[in-house]
Amino acid sequence: MSKSKYDVIIVGAGPAGIFTALELVDLRPGARILMVDKGLTIEKRTCPARKTGVCRQCNPCGITSGWSGAGSFSDGKLSQSPQVGGRITEYMGEEKAQELIDYADNFYLKFGAQDMVYGLNNQVIDDLTYEAIKYAIQLIPCPVRHLGTEKAYYVLKAMYEYLIEKPNFEFRELTRVEDILVEDNRVVGVRLTTRTKETEEVYAPSVVAAPGRGGAEWLSQQTRRLGINTENNEIDIGVRVEVPNAIMDHLTEHLYEAKMVYFSDTFDNRVRSFCMNPGGIVSEEHYDGRVAVVNGHSYADNSLRTTNTNFALLVSTRFTEPFDQPIEYGKYIAGLANMLTGGGIMVQRLGDLLRGRRTDEDRLKKSTTVPTMKSAVPGDLSYVLPERYLTSIVEALKAFDNIAPGLYARNTLLYGVEVKFYSSKVRTGDNFETSIKGLYTIGDGAGITRGLMQASVTGIVVARNLADQ
Repeated sequence: MSKSKYDVIIVGAGPAGIFTALELVDLRPGARILMVDKGLTIEKRTCPARKTGVCRQCNPCGITSGWSGAGSFSDGKLSQSPQVGGRITEYMGEEKAQELIDYADNFYLKFGAQDMVYGLNNQVIDDLTYEAIKYAIQLIPCPVRHLGTEKAYYVLKAMYEYLIEKPNFEFRELTRVEDILVEDNRVVGVRLTTRTKETEEVYAPSVVAAPGRGGAEWLSQQTRRLGINTENNEIDIGVRVEVPNAIMDHLTEHLYEAKMVYFSDTFDNRVRSFCMNPGGIVSEEHYDGRVAVVNGHSYADNSLRTTNTNFALLVSTRFTEPFDQPIEYGKYIAGLANMLTGGGIMVQRLGDLLRGRRTDEDRLKKSTTVPTMKSAVPGDLSYVLPERYLTSIVEALKAFDNIAPGLYARNTLLYGVEVKFYSSKVRTGDNFETSIKGLYTIGDGAGITRGLMQASVTGIVVARNLADQ
């Protein structure tokens, strides 16, 4: 067992970890920084399903792990508002949050992000927001810089190349953190399993845990083991909706991502649209190499645009005591769909769902909405999603049809299951340091953020704190 010493160890190479490193190498150029991730470097990250339409269940998954994390490699939407994508305003004022978002946005521009920002204030957006209110729909205007799946690669690759050239920065791929090491209530390092399955302990007075959504369960295990206080976070469970572009174009042309919120009539559950992809494709990704969940992405290059728009429709639930395993619950629901499909993603026409029947191959062929995910298995979501979720989703679709006519139609496709895994929110100070000295938790995996931009901001905050020490 070898032993190495660093000044800072960063667990996870998603946007939270990357921005910790980007800011830190400028503020503390002499600091020795080690970043580890269970996935691959960005050049090696591939997804066979993008060419074949069939998920090969790669381990590690090329979509959810590796340099740049899950969301950034999938589509790359940078929300410009502190009200969208996380909870950073609980740690700082809104003015400071906006300042840091603008600062992080300039980093993305520096490394090649496109100048175009959707959703800037104009009369059309005001009119759409006004119209939505008539139907008890909250349409949340939020400026969005869209990197696009193919353009995000080059931006994040440029960040990797910038960091890897720094003499005191080291990145290790295919490396898992088994445990965070603590002595006398102070972090001292981590225990790793390397790509060759060897165990190694590496030491540092500061450890930044930024494992992303794919590492949320791991972080929950670590906080329980170390006695760090947490609180239950919401879990989002639902479906991915796919419809022709013609139904959503009047929204996406100006907003790119139309963020809609509706409280269901029967159960009063909060239902929200998320991750809208105009001209995009529906995709499959895997967590822990065993649970298949649905996602979606779109390209910045118009020549790659499809005839469909897809978006997630999610029901938010915050469980109370004594239940404290929301991640396992989400995996259980997704696992039901996997069980019925033989391991993949299920698809159902809305019309079949409303009529209480399964979508089969013949019915799917009659759909005027042609599925972009060719490997999806026709089925019946009523055998998967609890009534509370399914009813809330159907009621939200019916309401959203008022501002997007044609959405509540028999040929609308529903893919299941989409689950957003947020770990229990780790209790930290305003600088994201836990009750253990020197241990910081940030990003989506810590239950603090839910998107690229706010995750990036948490990395900047931690880096600045470390630079002041």
